[in-house]
Amino acid sequence: MKRQWLASPYIVWMIMFIVVPMLLVLFYSVTEQTADGYRFTFDHFRRFVDPIYINVLFRSVALALISTVICLLLGYPMAAILASKEYSRKKILYMLIVLPMWMNILLRTYAWMTLLERNGIINTILSFLRLPPLDILYTNKAVVLGMVYNFLPFMILPIYSVLSKIDESVIEAAQDLGGNSFTVFRRVIFPLSLPGVMSGITMVFMPAVTTFVISRLLGGGQFTLIGNLIEQQFLSSGDWGFGSALSVIMMLLILASMGIMSKYEQEGGGGALW
Repeated sequence: MKRQWLASPYIVWMIMFIVVPMLLVLFYSVTEQTADGYRFTFDHFRRFVDPIYINVLFRSVALALISTVICLLLGYPMAAILASKEYSRKKILYMLIVLPMWMNILLRTYAWMTLLERNGIINTILSFLRLPPLDILYTNKAVVLGMVYNFLPFMILPIYSVLSKIDESVIEAAQDLGGNSFTVFRRVIFPLSLPGVMSGITMVFMPAVTTFVISRLLGGGQFTLIGNLIEQQFLSSGDWGFGSALSVIMMLLILASMGIMSKYEQEGGGGALW
């Protein structure tokens, strides 16, 4: 009974700041304000079927997937280095990974604008080396670069957490049975690290597909992602109904992707060692 009382403040907080806002978003997504009050409607969801908004969704998902794949390719080796007992400077490397997370994402994105602009630091160095300048600011490449930089730690840390807990006796047993390094990684290490991989993919894909700060600053307003579209509906257009409908659609998409990855983790993780 005492433990239940201790949980009461957290339950109240969750109801006030998670459940109630989600119910309000759901309410606005299926209602429309009239002279007599509110009426039930699915017009906001029907409006989303317009090819313009479908293209925005596809572009957002595509960039988020590209960023997630790059984060996985970069993050897994880094997590393996951190989990390796032979590497002696793990604390310094870990600090370098975590340190940028202490800074606001807006400041980190502004820093990349300074680096990538026409007369920025990168182009100044390239010019000094007599190399052609980079002109990727306000393009998809800049947005992907910003996503990878900002969300890479969310891929590294879950994988590192799982890799560091793998029992070395399991790896030694696989090596004693004749498995080379690649076979041990493919048949033992990677399957055992799948929970961390799935967590990392989820933690990168979700903020990447809904981001609006990175795409607005590094994309320069040249194209719209789903996060920018939702922001515009609430702050500029004042169309809370359509903005709420977009938010509900994104929540359903994210929940579906989490469900698929969770199912894959359960099915793949159980039999991966055999």
